Amino acid sequence: MPSETDFYMDLLFYHVRLHCYVVVELKTEKFKPEFAGKLNFYVTAVNKNMKSEQDNQTIGILICKDKDDVVAEYALDDMSQPIGIAKYELTKVLREEFKSSLPTIEEIENELSE
Repeated sequence: MPSETDFYMDLLFYHVRLHCYVVVELKTEKFKPEFAGKLNFYVTAVNKNMKSEQDNQTIGILICKDKDDVVAEYALDDMSQPIGIAKYELTKVLREEFKSSLPTIEEIENELSE
């Protein structure tokens, strides 16, 4: 990007089947309208600097701890970029189907201490 200022998006993927980049921003707090502006900035930067003519428009995904649907709607209403907002939920209990495929806390601690 032709700027003297550095900016860092949280995650950048390329979706092979959709032929497009996907920018993901993660927030540990409730959605604020300025988050949409920042994500829009990153999506535009990827479109202008990385996207080829064969690629489709970059998609932006914002994942927040919580969101007010009205505030999210107003924040995205006039944006022309394909941007979506979702909230995440944390759980203290790991679902049974995941337990067998993930290491235990003790296994991770042992691996890190070696």
